[in-house]
Amino acid sequence: MFEDKLFVAFGERDGVPGPTINEVLKEAGCEVIYQVTECFV
Repeated sequence: MFEDKLFVAFGERDGVPGPTINEVLKEAGCEVIYQVTECFV
């Protein structure tokens, strides 16, 4: 379903960080073109 799709992963410091989202998407066959962890306060 997500194979050959491009993704931008926005993580949150107090929630799920960007690198974790990145790894999950890679395991699903996605290509992450940008990944960041921000603090949304």
